[in-house]
Amino acid sequence: MASLGEIVAPRRMGRDFRWLLASSWTSNIGDGIALAAGPLLVASLTDSPFLVASAALLQYLPWLLFGLHAGAIADRFDRRTLVMIANALRALVVAMLCVFIVTGAVNIGIVLVTMFAYGVAEVFADSASSTLLPMLVDHDDLGIGNARMQGGYLVANQFAGPPLGAFLFAAGSAWPFAAQIVCVLLAILLVSRIALPPLPPREGGHPPVRRDIAEGLRWTWRNPPMRTLAIVILVFNITWAAPWGVLVLYATEHLHMGAVGYGMLTTASAAGGLLSTMAFGWLERHVSFATLMRVCLSLEVVMHLAFALTTEGWLALVIMGVFGAYAFVWGTISTTVRQRVVPNELQGRASSLNMVCVFGGMVVGQALGGVIAQLWGLTAPWWFAFGGAGITLLLVWRQLGHIAAAKRAPA
Repeated sequence: MASLGEIVAPRRMGRDFRWLLASSWTSNIGDGIALAAGPLLVASLTDSPFLVASAALLQYLPWLLFGLHAGAIADRFDRRTLVMIANALRALVVAMLCVFIVTGAVNIGIVLVTMFAYGVAEVFADSASSTLLPMLVDHDDLGIGNARMQGGYLVANQFAGPPLGAFLFAAGSAWPFAAQIVCVLLAILLVSRIALPPLPPREGGHPPVRRDIAEGLRWTWRNPPMRTLAIVILVFNITWAAPWGVLVLYATEHLHMGAVGYGMLTTASAAGGLLSTMAFGWLERHVSFATLMRVCLSLEVVMHLAFALTTEGWLALVIMGVFGAYAFVWGTISTTVRQRVVPNELQGRASSLNMVCVFGGMVVGQALGGVIAQLWGLTAPWWFAFGGAGITLLLVWRQLGHIAAAKRAPA
């Protein structure tokens, strides 16, 4: 009978994968702690809806401003070193916040600046770290590798981290951020143990960063499967974010679930994702990626319709659990397909473009959702999402098979 360690991180995937997985999980615990402690700190310093919303916006803004640059830099230099430097800067930023908290000098302006600076460092850390897995494991193991990385995110970032962050904040507002620093520093130590194969040397040295960005965009546009995948991710994040931006109002005013019920919705989503984590290996062995991609996006369309029609809180929890399950599978497969197709020397730019599409879609979608809900009611964003996602799925249905079957192309 296989040990737990062998099930989670099979020996065939190598020691370096285990170091990467341990670093990712540790970092996600710290991020999960901050996920609860950050909003609590903001709320303790201001009751201004504008400032609270600004704090949420600062989660997306660094990706939109620096995402493409971070991807280009990840393709230029030693990626492990970049991860370590960016994470060290994250720890330094949080340490400065702790000093302000302990000395009583903290205010909402300092917190917002800290969040932005932390987000910028996180963009560079995530852009570089996203390139490591394809350098460490075989193509056939990318699916299970991404599933294990995502599973750690769900357990550490969504389940374990937030309650711990709230508990530590109740003990003292600086404690959760001190714990986050420890997690980030430990993640740096773990990733330092990884030995990466060298990237092929670049001819002609390093051109301007904007030229590297343009090269990555051209490569994606000229590769039909990756171009279609980027468009699908952008559009589906717009349609997804439209109702999600008003989810708290939908849950409390339309479904009458209260604050606890709203929290249970996000927990149900994470629980569904965790179930998919355990089932992904079986799914990958028995169902083609093309079929899984079509099923996941079809369920997304159906989910929007179900939320538009339901008036029962318990049914919304069931729907949200299903959402978490298929969203995890879609995220794992789309990442795996991209990593298999994109050349190693372009992995940073391709990954950062994906994240720009994710966060750009969320910004556009949430803005649209707010306007639509204001004009036509709290279920209207779900109808918008149902129509937009459904039309997009019909347009790309055949291309999904080509995306799943795509092979690595030259840079």
